Amino acid sequence: MADVETLAQLRCVLAPAVAEAAAFDGWSAQAVEQAAHQNGVDPELAAFAFGGKQMAMIEAWVDAIDLAMVTTVPAESLKGVPVRERIRRLVMARLDAAAGKEEALLRALTIMAMPQNLARATQLGWRSADRMWRLAGDTATDYNHYTKRTTLAGIYAATLHVFAREKDPEKPETRRFLERRIDGIMRFEKVKAQFTRRPEERFSVTRLLGRLRYPAR
Repeated sequence: MADVETLAQLRCVLAPAVAEAAAFDGWSAQAVEQAAHQNGVDPELAAFAFGGKQMAMIEAWVDAIDLAMVTTVPAESLKGVPVRERIRRLVMARLDAAAGKEEALLRALTIMAMPQNLARATQLGWRSADRMWRLAGDTATDYNHYTKRTTLAGIYAATLHVFAREKDPEKPETRRFLERRIDGIMRFEKVKAQFTRRPEERFSVTRLLGRLRYPAR
C-alpha cells in the first residue's frame, strides 16, 4: 500500500475496496476489514479510521472517485473543449470509477437517503458538483456559482440512480439520460443569460414601444 500520513488519506486508499466488499457485506465493519486485508493494512487501524460509520465509508468513496476523476480528466485536457462536453466527460469519469460496483452504489444511495443523512448527502453532492465545475474552468463568483452547482448536483444524483440500476455494462440508457440532462443545463444557462444581462442589453417592451412611437430621425 502507498504511504499515507493521515486517516483521511487512509480512508481514501481503502474506499474502493470497501465499496467492492459492500456489494456483498453492505457498508459495514466486515467490508472495512476485508478492504484492510486486501490492502495490507492493520484491520484495527482501518476500523478506527472509519469509526464504524457508514457515511464515513461512503464519503471516502466519493473522495476516491473525485481523485479518479481528476486523474482521468485533468484540467489541461479540457482546454478548448465546449462546456457541455467538459461536463459530460467529468460526469462519465465519475461513473466509470464506480463501474462494477453498482450494488454498492445502490446501497450507498439508500443510506444517503435516510433522514439523518440527507444533510450530509446534500453537502457531498454539492461538493462533487463544485469540483466538476472547477475542473471545467468555471470561475463564477456571483449567484451563478450556486445555481450551476445546484443544477449539476441534481443532474448527477439523478444520473447515478439510472447508472446504478442499468444492467447493460455499456450503460447506453445512462449515457442518453445524461445527454438529455446536459442539454437541459445548456438551455437553462442560455435562458438565464437573457435575464442577467446588463439592463441596457435586455429586451424592453417599453423601449420598443417608445421607438415605434418616436422613431429615430
